Amino acid sequence: MRKIIFELCAESLQACLAAREGGADRIELCTALSEGGLTPSHGLIRAAVKRSGLPVHVLLRPRSGDFHYTDDEFAVMCEDLIHARSLGASGFVVGILHIDGTVDMERTSELVKLAAPLEVTFHRAFDYTASLEQALEDVIASGCRRVLTSGGEPDVLAGADRLMRLVELAGGRIDVAAGGGLRIKDATALARATRASHFHGSVRRSEASKMQRDRHWVLEDADSLDGTSRFVVDSDDVRTMIENLRSA
Repeated sequence: MRKIIFELCAESLQACLAAREGGADRIELCTALSEGGLTPSHGLIRAAVKRSGLPVHVLLRPRSGDFHYTDDEFAVMCEDLIHARSLGASGFVVGILHIDGTVDMERTSELVKLAAPLEVTFHRAFDYTASLEQALEDVIASGCRRVLTSGGEPDVLAGADRLMRLVELAGGRIDVAAGGGLRIKDATALARATRASHFHGSVRRSEASKMQRDRHWVLEDADSLDGTSRFVVDSDDVRTMIENLRSA
């Protein structure tokens, strides 16, 4: 019987604590999920490691946008890796492509070596590659232990068939984690369809701000002050997600 591993994608300490309470196996720690995820701060990494009690895998992404980085940006990624490891990170999440949409094996391998013996995951930059099949072989050859993908589609449900194929092609050489738009209601069907063992999701919901605002703040552009809501994670949602995945 396959063992299901669920990783919570967390951008706050609150989410990390919900991951622990809900029974998640690990955390991918980032910030700015609205930008697709960026490297988290020193303070958040330290707090997540100390407070969650879970393996914390830190995203190394210095900016939003595409996954083709300059030498200076890559140098920042290397420095962030070294620093996050000193704070207790258990692994790292990276994704670097050439301008033609192929995996940058040289730089990926360099990060894998720099992180050793900690695990490196290749993130959903994978879904932007010119050929998922070739990218899978390149990611394996670079030394990554895991690849996060939605099967090259906008979400895991649309990419379920290709995810199943990637799991088959991987043949145990690398863990294929299904992630990207994973919903609680779809979890059981997705686990059955893909036969994947690793899953990744944020399971977050919007919460209205409890902050009281003085009405004299409101000028003509009142909508500009409505950005005080935030995303939170409920530990019960994490638990339900895991139960649904494991019921497949």
